[in-house]
Amino acid sequence: MKKLLIVLVFISLTVSGPAQRRSGSSIGPGRGSLVIVGGGKIPRAIAEKFIALAGGRNANFVYVPTAAEDQALSMNQDESPELFSLKKLTVLHTRDRNVANTEQFVAPLRMARGVWFGGGRQWRLVDSYLDTLVHKELKALLDRGGVIGGSSAGATIQGSYLVRGAREGNTIVMAKGYETGMGFLKNAAIDQHINTRKRETDLREVITAYPDLLGIGLYESTAIVVHGNQFEVIGNGKVAITDGKDHNGSPYYLLSVGSRFDLRKRARLKLTH
Repeated sequence: MKKLLIVLVFISLTVSGPAQRRSGSSIGPGRGSLVIVGGGKIPRAIAEKFIALAGGRNANFVYVPTAAEDQALSMNQDESPELFSLKKLTVLHTRDRNVANTEQFVAPLRMARGVWFGGGRQWRLVDSYLDTLVHKELKALLDRGGVIGGSSAGATIQGSYLVRGAREGNTIVMAKGYETGMGFLKNAAIDQHINTRKRETDLREVITAYPDLLGIGLYESTAIVVHGNQFEVIGNGKVAITDGKDHNGSPYYLLSVGSRFDLRKRARLKLTH
């Protein structure tokens, strides 16, 4: 009987795979904030919100371009640092997990109030930083009230489940070996570019496999700002929610700019005036 009980407990802990079950702690950061952007051009309203949450332009910021290809990095093609015009910015990048585990490398993170992940392919972020000292210090930044933002791959990496992590290409939604994100937003699978790349229904595959997850699909130039168990939609587009239910024949429904959402109840909040 005791042996059977141990087996049942083991099954209950492992059946959900990479998905994380809802627990008593908050789903988003309890003290800090997340700014999760669906790719494309980043509107000023999103950039300014990220900067404000970090304490203003005089705060210390870290920019992580690691998701980009090496060629793009060498040609300095990413526009995020220039877009934000930040005064105190440190660029943090490595392909070596051993380097990511050094005190010297993570030192800028300990001084930072805001961290931004650039776009590219999310598997590169996993290979370099998942479960390293960098990952630990990013969580510590949130615990002390800082903000983590990111666009495209830099958005998806923030969820607990990693969408489109395959090295082979970004059309593969679920990739064995690359299904775990950094988990700043728990119980969530985050997709991006959904309007321009016709991905509106793609998260249905993930939610069917892992019903405990919430699917969050972001239009380009659109962000959710997450704190605790709520988020708000800002920017220029919409956010698609895939929750395993049928919505008039569709697996998702849309939230507009200004909408607020309860992550624990998984329901749109009524606007108050």
